[in-house]
Amino acid sequence: QVQLVESGGGLVQAGGSLRLSCAASGFTSGSYSMGWFRQAPGNEREFVAAITWSGSIAYYADSVKGRFTISRGDAKNPVYLQMNSLKPEDTAVYYCGTTRRTLAKTVADFRSWGQGTQVTVSS
Repeated sequence: QVQLVESGGGLVQAGGSLRLSCAASGFTSGSYSMGWFRQAPGNEREFVAAITWSGSIAYYADSVKGRFTISRGDAKNPVYLQMNSLKPEDTAVYYCGTTRRTLAKTVADFRSWGQGTQVTVSS
């Protein structure tokens, strides 16, 4: 069973940066893409970014393009989310998940969610 553990969240001022990490264990076989989602209070969980197993393709939500970068470690683990130029509207709990679907962006396509890490951006 795949287990994911997110870390790296915290409190930062607007314009600042944070780097989130998602450490995965329990993969049995096959390749997985990894994605980051976020959920603010009262809102649905929304797609942020994802990266393929090889790391050759990364794709982003329009709201974070140019500010966030997703990457994988040399051993495909962990997966990082570098967040720059943070805005108050980026405040949310950030989750990582796995998917076998190509270029997936919906919550339903992802599995094995971690417990999340809180990101708070003050204005």
